[in-house]
Amino acid sequence: MLNIYFGEMNNVSYGPTWFKYNYELTWFQEPFVQQMLEAVDKSKYVDGSVIESPVLGPIPPEKLSGGLKTLIMIYEMPDKIFDATSCGPNCARWLLEIGKKRDVTVNLRYLMPMEGLEPFELIIANNGERVRTAEAYTLAAVDYL
Repeated sequence: MLNIYFGEMNNVSYGPTWFKYNYELTWFQEPFVQQMLEAVDKSKYVDGSVIESPVLGPIPPEKLSGGLKTLIMIYEMPDKIFDATSCGPNCARWLLEIGKKRDVTVNLRYLMPMEGLEPFELIIANNGERVRTAEAYTLAAVDYL
């Protein structure tokens, strides 16, 4: 289940930095990580440490977007709380998908749009409220942002 804590939060990890020092090449062999890579960065995993970007050509994992690095860290290290503020609106669907696969808590400091992604279910960690629509999510977030 995806838990979102809105606003300032202590002991939160910054995904791109954690990725830089902790990622494992084996993660890119996972179909779910490859799906996120293709959807968020429009890139494809080739082999080893080579990712094919339509804009940059062959790149190492360190050159991926901050949002994708954060999504990968949330997925691969579900026990840590990551600041998902570096994730743009194109990451919203993937946060929800991760929440279907694993129990994770993320910190958000902006209202990430969830319109058009219903049905979904997530928990507002600030108060424990379970929300299932973009409207309920927005109303809950406004209380904390």
